[in-house]
Amino acid sequence: MSDPISEVVREAEEFLAAHWSPGVDPNEWRALVIDHRWAALRWPSQWFGRDLSDDDAKIVEDVFREAGAPGPGQDIGNLWAGTMLSYGSDELKAQFIRPLLLDEVAMCLLYSEPGAGSDLAGIRTTAVRDGDEWVVNGQKVWTSGARDADYGMLIARTDWDQPKHRGITFFWLPMRQDGVEVRPLRQATGDARFNEVFITDARVPDSNRLGDLNKGWWVLQTALAYERLVMGVSRRSGPAKGPVGATAAAHGSIPTPDIVLTKLAREVGKVDDIAIRQRLMRLHCKRVVNDLNTERAKAVAKAGGSSPLASLGKLAMAMILHEAGHLEGELLGMSATLNGDAFPRERDHNYSQLNAYFFSIGGGTDQIQRNIIGERILGLPKEPEVDREVPFREVRGNAAAKV
Repeated sequence: MSDPISEVVREAEEFLAAHWSPGVDPNEWRALVIDHRWAALRWPSQWFGRDLSDDDAKIVEDVFREAGAPGPGQDIGNLWAGTMLSYGSDELKAQFIRPLLLDEVAMCLLYSEPGAGSDLAGIRTTAVRDGDEWVVNGQKVWTSGARDADYGMLIARTDWDQPKHRGITFFWLPMRQDGVEVRPLRQATGDARFNEVFITDARVPDSNRLGDLNKGWWVLQTALAYERLVMGVSRRSGPAKGPVGATAAAHGSIPTPDIVLTKLAREVGKVDDIAIRQRLMRLHCKRVVNDLNTERAKAVAKAGGSSPLASLGKLAMAMILHEAGHLEGELLGMSATLNGDAFPRERDHNYSQLNAYFFSIGGGTDQIQRNIIGERILGLPKEPEVDREVPFREVRGNAAAKV
């Protein structure tokens, strides 16, 4: 009897031999990978997967990696499609999963509010039922990509008489409608990737609800786990600049901070400095350990669930980026104070050092990650929550709310 994984590996090799070349059109290649079910190996075959175990999926991913071909891994890193797979109806999955895997649908996260950032369960954005639709009113903030988004993953309060964690529902909100206003927020880096979103009588069909009514908090935990897992990876996709921003490269196409900073130390003549060498090695060790933790988190995380190990990786990645930024500044010396296009290396250093704070805030602050690690990994007692079992309407500050 043949080994099933050997058959899959043989099929992968034949697929690569028939279709892959470095000059292939990226969009055509992505569609081929998805439609031949190589993009999300751990997912059910019905939804572009192959029902593989994590160990077997890694074997197939190695086949693609050795060929230099991108493609697999969306079952780990695609926040939007992963959340949809876990909680969407079959109708929503049929409508959205393939376009999400193809990156044809622009998405954003409508979570944080001016009064509910670290305590997301304190949201006051409301959704009120109106026939087959919900009418949404409220404000969201720190929303990346909102200006270009087609849909937003929205958490809204649907029952003020339940305790705060149990009166929240998760929606797939159409963004391109009257009643959704997006205003950019200027960052310290000069970018405006974050936005505030004002929602006034916007509508979302009940068919766009993910998960059960008033149980959106648990849908949110899965979505946050995907986000934190991606943010904890040493080589990840996303906009960034400079050596610290090297972690923004997908699939390791750009080296990690420890490698880039070692090269910089050689260029500036400090690679033989004992103190610098020790700091480079500490940075390298932290990065390697975090990579191992990321693999552990991937192995533990299952579709429809979440792993607190993702918080450990995200916190570690934020610490690595801050440490790398400080070390880069020391290597550059006084020139690190320069900025502007006339000084590209120093400009990118300043950008990446400021951008490191994004990793300490986005996806939950460092302090929130420490709470999660303490409670869910180390088993420490939870912090007191005097309002946890109180109907949200009765929580101090909400009594006068118009609901």
